[in-house]
Amino acid sequence: MWTIILTSAGIVALAEMGDKTQLLAIVLATRFRQPWAVVAGILIATLANHGLAALAGASLAGLLDGPGFRYAVGASFIAMAVWTLVPDKLDYVEARPARFGALVATTVAFFLVEMGDKTQVATVALAARFQDVLFVTLGTTLGMMLANAPAVWLGEALVKRVPMQLVHRIAAGLFLIIGVWLLLDTAGYSMGG
Repeated sequence: MWTIILTSAGIVALAEMGDKTQLLAIVLATRFRQPWAVVAGILIATLANHGLAALAGASLAGLLDGPGFRYAVGASFIAMAVWTLVPDKLDYVEARPARFGALVATTVAFFLVEMGDKTQVATVALAARFQDVLFVTLGTTLGMMLANAPAVWLGEALVKRVPMQLVHRIAAGLFLIIGVWLLLDTAGYSMGG
């Protein structure tokens, strides 16, 4: 249980550093000046988004349990390593005042921006690997909160002081190690070893 939670949290926290959703957290915190509402919105959106992603990953793993699927999961972690090295930019932030306040605006924005994001894809892969929806969702949500809550309170000062290129390299290294480990483990499993 703790291995799943801590692995998921660590991978997602590192992958989230400098990600567009972290930039969105800073923008929303600056715009609304209601840090607790923004953090609560991030939590709600992440639980929903990553819960669905983990469900999809665990369901696929249950249906496709075999060496081919294990190779695909391993390869997806390696692809995540490469993707993590590409820094995100916040493409669009709504300029109009939010009609429903900080909590709803943050929840909706985070849920939508997280669709197809690195951390969502990582959640699918982690759930496929561990086949545990609850603990992967808890871990990836913890990782998102570890990366985004400080961004809400410390804002741009944090982003300017943390060497994002180094953080991206560390995250990419972790994804690569996990991917290679899964491929080697599957190769040994396939050979009966």
